[in-house]
Amino acid sequence: MKKNLKVAAQGGFTLIELIVVIVILGILAATALPKFADLSADARGASLKAAKASVSSVMAMTHGQTLAQGSATTASTSVTMEGLTVAMVYGYPAITNLKAAAGLSDDDYTITPAATGSSTVTISPKGVADVSKCSILYTVATSGTSPATVVYQYGAAPSGGTAPTTPDCR
Repeated sequence: MKKNLKVAAQGGFTLIELIVVIVILGILAATALPKFADLSADARGASLKAAKASVSSVMAMTHGQTLAQGSATTASTSVTMEGLTVAMVYGYPAITNLKAAAGLSDDDYTITPAATGSSTVTISPKGVADVSKCSILYTVATSGTSPATVVYQYGAAPSGGTAPTTPDCR
């Protein structure tokens, strides 16, 4: 009696098929990696914009409060925002507690006064290689008619060129 024994067919992929899939995945990874490698600079740029917006908002809110209180032209006063007393100079936040009023954290930002007793402070995201190319500059009001300002600092113009219009937050 002859029996026809069939060997059960084995399922799976051949070595060639596996190598082809690995090569394809390697090519996809190599083309996608540069796109995601520089996201940290973009994140720091977005963080810089958020810091400027936060400082601008605090300036507007506290100035509105000093206008309502009638103390916008006073050299030194204070307002209270959500339980935080904010020192004011001519109706705008003083440098002393600008960080707390704007909700800026030492974990996320480097906040550097220009000098002791200076009327300016530079704010930049942590991890920036060149602060002069990725920061904001807050200048305290100097009189009742000269308001505080907050401006981006993107670095100086190259020789014979134009000043940069976007931050370089590498």
